[in-house]
Amino acid sequence: MRRFVEEADRGQRTLLPECLDDFIDESNPVRVIDVFVDALGLAGMGFEGVEPAATGRPSYHPSVLLKLYIYGYLNRVQSSRRLEREAGRNVEVMWLLGRLAPDHKTIADFRKDNGLALRKVCARFVELCREMGLLAKASVAIDGSKFKAVNNRDRNFTRAKVERRRAQLEESVARYLSQLDTADRQEPSEALAAKVTRLTEKLTKLKGEMGKLAAYEKQMLASPDQQISLTDPDSRSMATSGRGSGVVGYNVQVAVDTDHHLIIAHEVTNSGSDRAQLANMARQAKAVLKTETLEAVADRGSFSGPEILACHEAGITVTLPKPMTSGAKSDGRFGKQDFVYLPEEDAYRCPAGERLPYRYTNEEADKMLRRYWTNACKNCSIKPQCTPGSERRITRWEHENLLDAVQQRLDASPLAMRLRRETVEHPFGTMKARMGATHFLTQTLPKVAAEMALSVLAYNLTRAMNILGIRPLITAITA
Repeated sequence: MRRFVEEADRGQRTLLPECLDDFIDESNPVRVIDVFVDALGLAGMGFEGVEPAATGRPSYHPSVLLKLYIYGYLNRVQSSRRLEREAGRNVEVMWLLGRLAPDHKTIADFRKDNGLALRKVCARFVELCREMGLLAKASVAIDGSKFKAVNNRDRNFTRAKVERRRAQLEESVARYLSQLDTADRQEPSEALAAKVTRLTEKLTKLKGEMGKLAAYEKQMLASPDQQISLTDPDSRSMATSGRGSGVVGYNVQVAVDTDHHLIIAHEVTNSGSDRAQLANMARQAKAVLKTETLEAVADRGSFSGPEILACHEAGITVTLPKPMTSGAKSDGRFGKQDFVYLPEEDAYRCPAGERLPYRYTNEEADKMLRRYWTNACKNCSIKPQCTPGSERRITRWEHENLLDAVQQRLDASPLAMRLRRETVEHPFGTMKARMGATHFLTQTLPKVAAEMALSVLAYNLTRAMNILGIRPLITAITA
């Protein structure tokens, strides 16, 4: 006869361990959370409520709520209401909080009111990782990813969206008016009267929506970036890698250690482009690592001459590909990369072998640009493959030698982009999987930044526990 494991009788009285600590194994991750938070100087980090009020109802110590949040973000429980339930049924949380069970309002207010302090806690753990020797290599990968905000795409308005929505409303109005005209030519009946009433109500509703749209358009045009979001005012519509797709959310920038994949620095922005983020993130990573030099690798979305110059001046060596945006190349003609710069002569050599000498310098968009061309183009046999104009002109930025050096480093390290992808995509994928489909739960940039700090802290804690192990990590924290 087939046997099965038999369940216990639910009515059977049992003697549970008298000590709650017996339920929590020595290698349980909650012990790391407990030791880490207890080692923090919460008052110096700016947490509210560290010193209890002399009057009124006793409050929860910030360490209790901080432990609860770190546990929640480690275990995919970010909602304050779900954390409230966990405090009453989860043995690990009971042990961690000493059987305290704060209500969801208290839990939510802690995250809302201590955003800057939570970011300092995240930074403190990165500093601890450096002290433990996990960040010995001065090399990072930098990238950004879009995270969804608490704002539906239908509640975000740009100039194009307003025009598209207005056209839809006008089309609906025209369709309903046409149906009313048709009804006027028919014999009166109860069904027809009901239909006319229904169409009239729909037209009234559409008129109200047109009025709302006009008000939204006025707000949108008054906004500096010609965009508004109604639910989360700081969120912005951003393009993603998929064609025709986009997300209303935030752009999260990270600098990730290439050795252990720890997030060294991060920042939440509502700018949809990575092009102005490279130097800022690289400088933050360099400051955290406390090193004189730093190697950074990024993708082509971060390529920007001024950003590369700023990195060079800060002692940061960057490697990233240049985006191929040449109009001539897309039209089948020679691109700038087909012209060879001759530094000894300060001239370019074209594909036909002619020299393009330096002509003059002018300033455009805060850049000093040098111009090169030759008068031999009109007699060139391959001129149709080069330019449709009278001559081909080449523009060179005064610091273009830095861009040439970046390309040389990339050519010498063909696996650099693979290293970047393997390093920086892993944290983004892990954090988004933990966050779930909705990503952020809070609104406005400061609160979203606090939520992101908790996600980064949970990710780094997981990495450190996987690398070192629970007990060695606890020993290092208490040392």
